[in-house]
Formats: sequence, C-alpha cells, structure tokens
Amino acid sequence: MRVAVTGAGGRLGRAVVEALEGAPYCGPGGPLAWPRGAFDLDHPSDVAERLDRQRVEVVVHAAAWTDVDGCARDPELALARNGQATGVLARACAARGIDLLVISTNEVFDGRRTDGAGYATDDEPSPANPYGASKLAGERAATAAFAAAPGAQLAVVRTAWLFGPGKPDFPAKIVAAAAAALAAGEPLRATGDEWGCPTYAADVADALVELLAEGSFAGFHHVVNGMFATRADWARYVVARAQLDVEVVDMPLASWRRDSTPPRWGVLEASPLPSGEALRSWPEAMADYAPILLRQAALAGPGGRP
Repeated sequence: MRVAVTGAGGRLGRAVVEALEGAPYCGPGGPLAWPRGAFDLDHPSDVAERLDRQRVEVVVHAAAWTDVDGCARDPELALARNGQATGVLARACAARGIDLLVISTNEVFDGRRTDGAGYATDDEPSPANPYGASKLAGERAATAAFAAAPGAQLAVVRTAWLFGPGKPDFPAKIVAAAAAALAAGEPLRATGDEWGCPTYAADVADALVELLAEGSFAGFHHVVNGMFATRADWARYVVARAQLDVEVVDMPLASWRRDSTPPRWGVLEASPLPSGEALRSWPEAMADYAPILLRQAALAGPGGRP
C-alpha cells in the first residue's frame, strides 16, 4: 500500500511517518513523506500530478495551519489553507479512487456544552473561532468531494491538545515558564476553566496505522488519549515531572488576552478502534514522553530548565 503523509515535517505528520515505517502493508519502501515542499497549503494545485506520478493509494492529510491566533488574525488565509487546500486534495483523491484520512480538531465544536459529556462524532459542529471554522470547512469540502465521486474511502479523524516532539508544545512551554517563575520567586499561572484531552502524537499515529490496517475506516473518528484535564491540571503534572518546586495557580480563561477564543469544553468522546482497545490515559502517555521533554529542556539551556 502506497501511503502519502502530508505535513510530514510537523508534530503529527512526523509521528505518522515513523509509525507507518513499521507497518508491513507499506512495504519495504515505507510511506511517502510529503513535507511542505511536496504539498504546500498555499499552492495545492499540483497535488494531482504528484498523486499520479507516485502512484499513491492512500493519503493521510496531517498538514494544517495550526496557529490558532494567526488564524484569528487572518481568517481568509486560514480558510484557504485549512479549508480550500483540503478540498483540492480531496477532489484529486476522490477522482482517482484514492482513500483519504483528513486530520481535524476538537475546535470544530464551540465548547459550550455543560453536561460533562465529550463531543461525539455525530454531534453537530459549531466552531467558535476561525481556526475551527477553517478545519470544519476542510471536513465539509472533503465530504462533498467523496460524495460526488464515490468509490474510495474518506475518514475524518478529530483529535485535540496534541503534544510530542517537534516545535515547543504545551508541556515544553510549561517547563520553560515554570523555570522562569521559580527564578523570579513567583507562582506559575495556568488556565483552570478550559478542559480538553491532552493527546500524544505518537498514540494518534499508532491509531491511524491500526485504522489503515483494518481496511475499512470510512467515517468520523475521535482519537484522543483517555481522561480529560484543565490546562492547570496538565501544568501541575508537567511541573511535578520536571521536579520544579513551583506552585501552579488556577486562572480563568478570560485572564489571557488572545486573538482566538478556544472552546472552554474541548473534550472529545473517543471512538472505538478496530482492536476494541481505547488509547491509554494522557498521564500514561505523558510518562513515556516526559524523558524526551526533559532532555529537550536540558538541551535548551537556562531558558528551558534550571
């Protein structure tokens, strides 16, 4: 099976490429890693030629503009990159009978529910910010493309609060902020009224490999680690793992001035995987990631960890 991965230079894309390298169905050549130069969200029109030339059978579309504040400042660019570019790719795949897995986000939901339940795959999306709106536009463009040219499979895989190796993620930023707070003799302030599902990129990648191995994966999937937390809960875990003696103080979401408005309740109800096994809890995943995180912080020097 010839599997191409867009956004192969990003956090999730790299994890997917690494996971697929061990998948027997990819063959000795492994997956096709498409970084930005191979599939540019600003110039997606040449993707049809690349699909034909490389004889692609499945595409995992992990490329996205994930700067949520940047999306809020330029909604039209967000729509072009996350919505229209996904549509171009989806139409090219559907026309050729190529299966497509589109990676999406919890931010297609507005986060206003108060019943304590996670958003299910069949809940009606209603994004509260331009990033979520642009990702929902991508979902809908892909759905329309595959409805117009049935035959191949389309999966939309929503995830949330991704962490893992790559550019600084939330845990890395917390380690740096906690070290600075400790040096200043101040507490670390973190949001105590925004809930989500911290999710390890490597675990999402493994789940995608499992979906592809099953062979039948069309539809919507929510792939997140088990348990949910506030940003402050997550920060406390990270600070404890880093052995930084810093108090974490809960602050309301409204305390932070941002261009984007994240969903206050960003919890997804996890979909069952083909194996019947749910992803492990986020603290279990963080336990695996912590040594990598702390090694990166140590290499970063005084600004990362004392």
